Amino acid sequence: MGDLSDLTGRTALVTGASRGIGQAIAVRLAARGAVVIVHFGTDEGGAAATVDEIGRAGGAAFAVGAELGVDGDVETLFAGVEARLAGRPLDILVNNAAAAPAGPLGVTTRAEFDHLFAVNVRAPYFIVQRALPLFRDGGRIVTISSVATRMANPGQTSFAMTKGAVETMSMTLANELGVRGITVNAVAPGATRTATNGSYFEAPGLAEFIAGTTALDRLGAPDDVADVVAFLASDAARWITGQVIDASGGLFLGPRV
Repeated sequence: MGDLSDLTGRTALVTGASRGIGQAIAVRLAARGAVVIVHFGTDEGGAAATVDEIGRAGGAAFAVGAELGVDGDVETLFAGVEARLAGRPLDILVNNAAAAPAGPLGVTTRAEFDHLFAVNVRAPYFIVQRALPLFRDGGRIVTISSVATRMANPGQTSFAMTKGAVETMSMTLANELGVRGITVNAVAPGATRTATNGSYFEAPGLAEFIAGTTALDRLGAPDDVADVVAFLASDAARWITGQVIDASGGLFLGPRV
């Protein structure tokens, strides 16, 4: 069957690909042969850096900007996407862009709550809706969720609610789109150190505490998640759909004694 990880000839859209996990996913898909559309919200420089990194490695990518969570966001995104596609189909969609947790119940404002759902739930839903007419049969849709859906963290209640919503979306869309050979899955990272959030893990003892509650005994890295997404985007994962894949290294599986 050849190399089932090869994505040559396919086109991928990765939202929120200007930094962090999204950037790593874009780079990994390009390394496997896909042409990658690098979406960014506000970080145009980061998106350009992602495109440059892919180009230096011999891959192909271009950037498209659109702020998500505002009126007209999906239309703006796909105006840029379709202009760059120039009639070519889309094969892979990775819904990675997301707003960060807004805080616990006692301090979250209505505006923050609405923004979380606009970016983390409404945008992915309508991006899928808009992308499907461009999709070839046998495509791949992957949405980034979070282990926040399987553990109780009072500081992330509203954020976890948004991720629970996209996990349900993935399951139901998998059932709907399977007749076209399109697989739909979610990937749930745990504590993942990136260039953007690195300072958070510098709090005394925090990184050690998280590593101590993780089966694989370390913090995650963007490449750890990107490899899982690249697998799901490939033919090797053709028989996996409607699933949430935990990519946390075994965070909070139970006591390590």
